[in-house]
Amino acid sequence: MATASCVLSEEKFLCPVCLDVFTDPVSTPCGHNFCRLCIHKYWDTSEICWCPFCKRIFSPRPELQVNMVMSELTAEFKAKVQPRDSTPDPERPQAMDVFCDICSELKEKAIKSCLVCLVSLCEVHVEPHQRVASLRTHTLLDPVSGLGDRMCKMHNKVTELYCRTEQACVCTLCFKTGHRGHNVVSLEEEYEAAIAKKDEAMARIQKTIQSRLEKIAEIESVADEAEKEKGASVQVFTDLIDCIRRQQAELVDAIEERFSAMRQKAGGFLTELRMEIAELESKSSRLERLSHSEDHQLFLQIFPTLCSPSKRDWSRVSVRSDLSFETVKGAVTLLKQRFEEVVEELPEVRLKRMIAHAVDLTLDPDTAYCSLVISQDGKQVINGDTQQNLPNNPETSEMFPEVLTKEGFTAGKFYYEVQVKDNTYWILGVVRESFDRKNQFLSVKNGYWTITCDEGSIYGPSSKPVRRLGKEKLQKVGIFVDYDKGVVSFYDISSKSRIYSFTGCRFTEKLYPYFCLEDRLDGTNATPLIITPVSQTQ
Repeated sequence: MATASCVLSEEKFLCPVCLDVFTDPVSTPCGHNFCRLCIHKYWDTSEICWCPFCKRIFSPRPELQVNMVMSELTAEFKAKVQPRDSTPDPERPQAMDVFCDICSELKEKAIKSCLVCLVSLCEVHVEPHQRVASLRTHTLLDPVSGLGDRMCKMHNKVTELYCRTEQACVCTLCFKTGHRGHNVVSLEEEYEAAIAKKDEAMARIQKTIQSRLEKIAEIESVADEAEKEKGASVQVFTDLIDCIRRQQAELVDAIEERFSAMRQKAGGFLTELRMEIAELESKSSRLERLSHSEDHQLFLQIFPTLCSPSKRDWSRVSVRSDLSFETVKGAVTLLKQRFEEVVEELPEVRLKRMIAHAVDLTLDPDTAYCSLVISQDGKQVINGDTQQNLPNNPETSEMFPEVLTKEGFTAGKFYYEVQVKDNTYWILGVVRESFDRKNQFLSVKNGYWTITCDEGSIYGPSSKPVRRLGKEKLQKVGIFVDYDKGVVSFYDISSKSRIYSFTGCRFTEKLYPYFCLEDRLDGTNATPLIITPVSQTQ
C-alpha cells in the first residue's frame, strides 16, 4: 500500500488478525489493538479467551470498548493513503485463517500446527521442528485453530488418550483418576480403529442420505398427488354430469316424442267427441220438439232412433302413456343418496357438515354433583378436592361426578367440542331428560349414549375397548347428534377420525349433553373438561 506524507508506518494500523487496516479498533487489557469483529470471531472459535498477540489469558472474557484515539488515527491514515482497489487481494488471508503463534510483530500465516507444542507455526518458525531431532518426533498437521481445546481442562495436559467407555479424549492423569478400569487406548489406536470403520460409516451415511432424499421426494410428491387426485375427482364428476345431462336430454326427447304421439291421438279423439256431442245435442233438440207434438204416431216412430245408445264405448278409451318415470326418479334418488354417503365418508367433508350444526352450550350448576366446580362462564368443569354443601335439588346428580348443560334438544342436529387434554378418566355423550340420577349403570337402556376414557382406552357401551390410545393422546372430542335419524357420533378432532357411533337410536325425550370426570387419588385427572368454541376452518 502506498503512503503520502504519513508520520506513522502502515504496519502500526494493521490488525494482527486480518492484517488489514483497523475497523472499529478495540484494545485488550494487555494493550494490544484489534478490529472489534476480528477479536470477537477469534475468541468465539476458542474456549480460552487470550490475546492473539501476546497469549495473555483473560478470565472472564473482557468487555471491549472502541479505542477512540486509535480510531481517529486510523481514519486520518485512511484519508492520507491512496484508495484501495475494490477487488480483494486473493493472497490476503481472511479473518478465519490460522496465524503463527510465535511471530511477535506482524503475524504470518501458519503452515503447520504442532499437536505436542499446541502452537501453530509459520514457514520460518516451523523450521526447528524439521531440523531438531527431539522436535522431529512431534506430530505436525495442517494448521488448525483452537489448539487450546486439545488441552485437558482439569489437569492442563495434552489429551493424548481416548476413553472408549465414555467416548471422550482424556489426558494421562484423567486415566489414572476418573477413568481407571475404563477401556482407554491411545488416540492413534482409536484413530486407526475409526478409519477402519470409515467406509462402513460412509456407506451407512450415504444410505441414510438416500432414504432421506426418497422421503423428501415422497413428501414433495404429495402436492402433485393431491393435484392429480383433485383433477381426477373433478373429471369423474364432470363425466358423470355429462352422462346425466345426456340421459336427461334423451329422457326429455323420449317424453316429448311420446307425448307428441299422445297429443296427435288425443286430437283425433277430441274431434270425434265434439262431433258426437253435436249429434247428441241435435237429438236432444229434436226430442224436445217432438215431445210437444200432437202427432203421437210420429213421436213413437222417431223416439227409438233418438234414444239409441252411442256407437262407441269411450270408457275404455285413454290417451295416458304407459311409460312410467317413477323408476327413473327412484334410480336418480338412490344415486344421489349414494353419492352423498360416499362423499360424507371423507373426514374433512363430514366434519365440515357437522360443524355447520355447532351449538353454544353452558354447563348447568343445578345438575352438578357436589364435588364439581364449574367456571364462571359455564364452559369448564373440574372435580374439586372436597364435597360442597348444596341445596336439595331433584335435578342434582347424587351418584357420579356428572353435570348436564342448560340446553336440551328435541329435534334436528347439533354438534359441540370438548377439550379432554391431560384427563385420564372422563365420560362424554348425551342423556335423555328422564335418566336415573341414582342408577350406576351407564347404558342405552337407562338413557345414556356415552363413551368412557379410562387411562388410555376408550369404551363404548360394552366392556371391550373400542379404541386404545397410544402416544397420541386425545386432545379434543367432537360430539355430533342427529336426533331425527337416531345417531350419536364421537370424533377425534386432531385426526378427524370417528371414535364410535350409536346408530338406529329412537329418541322420544329431550337430550342433554353429558359430562362426567372422576378424580384420581394420584392427582392425574386434576384438569378440567372444557367446552371449546368450534372453529369453522377445521
